Amino acid sequence: MLRRALRLAPHDLIATSGLASLALSRHRFGEALALGRRARALSPSTARNYGVIGDALVELGRYREAFAAFDTMARLKPGLAAYARISYARELRGDVAGARDAMRLALDAAVGQREALAWTHVQLAKLELGHGRREAAAREARAALRAFPGYVYGLDALAQVEAARGRLRAAARLERAAAQTIPLPQFVSFLGDLYAATGRLRLARDQYRLIGAIERLLAANGVRTDLETALFDADHGRASIALARRAERMRPSIDGADVLAWTLARHDRCAEALTWSRRALRLGTQDALKLFHRGMIERCLARDAEARIWFRRALALNPRFSVLWAPTARRLAR
Repeated sequence: MLRRALRLAPHDLIATSGLASLALSRHRFGEALALGRRARALSPSTARNYGVIGDALVELGRYREAFAAFDTMARLKPGLAAYARISYARELRGDVAGARDAMRLALDAAVGQREALAWTHVQLAKLELGHGRREAAAREARAALRAFPGYVYGLDALAQVEAARGRLRAAARLERAAAQTIPLPQFVSFLGDLYAATGRLRLARDQYRLIGAIERLLAANGVRTDLETALFDADHGRASIALARRAERMRPSIDGADVLAWTLARHDRCAEALTWSRRALRLGTQDALKLFHRGMIERCLARDAEARIWFRRALALNPRFSVLWAPTARRLAR
């Protein structure tokens, strides 16, 4: 319908910005950027156009341009959408305190909007948990569920908190509730990992098989999931270098670089993996999983002392950063 509207009225701002947002949701970031710029040309003072442009640029690894777009958005229309993006930009650059401050502004702007308020609490929960502040993360996740009972992203956030506390069965119950409501790949994958970590291997295999079906369904609806699939495969013993390279080409971001680095390391392509890991860490992002991947790459290169430094950094940031990999980091950090 939006494409038809745009064919009939090529200067229609609503259709253009709507298609840009649709392209973002389908992980078609080059298309989203082109449409976002087209929308900006039609209405340079419309703040949301800069949000779409910045979101696309982040995924394309063009961070300086992305952050400038977010700054423009915030100048044009300070509010939840702009503050949340400023928070993410600061987090990417390793400014965790600044990210927290900006997300608190987003929280204030969300008051009176039930789902927006819940979403913002979830973002704060993820930020706090990613930096080892489990109790603060729990408060935010519960606040999300108070604002919007049954909110699946709130259930997922609380499940991650419970896993970080070592309460894996409680985490699995919460994650199962989220996955049964909306079977998003990240929910189903995490549930499978929780089942595997608690010895329920048949249930874990069932969830992992479901991931493939969900990804095929998403692909049939035009959603690109190469990066998520490549990471899942690398984590679960099916690493595909070809898939990871394709994913990085489509999303040449720090996440794309990290997934390719990890995939190469799983194939003992250690020197090339190190090059990509350096690219993944180039912004100074404080992400325990990326630090762990770097440690595994250093170990792959037989640089055990350097590897231990990276494992300790990951654990210092978040002692239970991954159900799958934190135990490995603890063992290898000694």
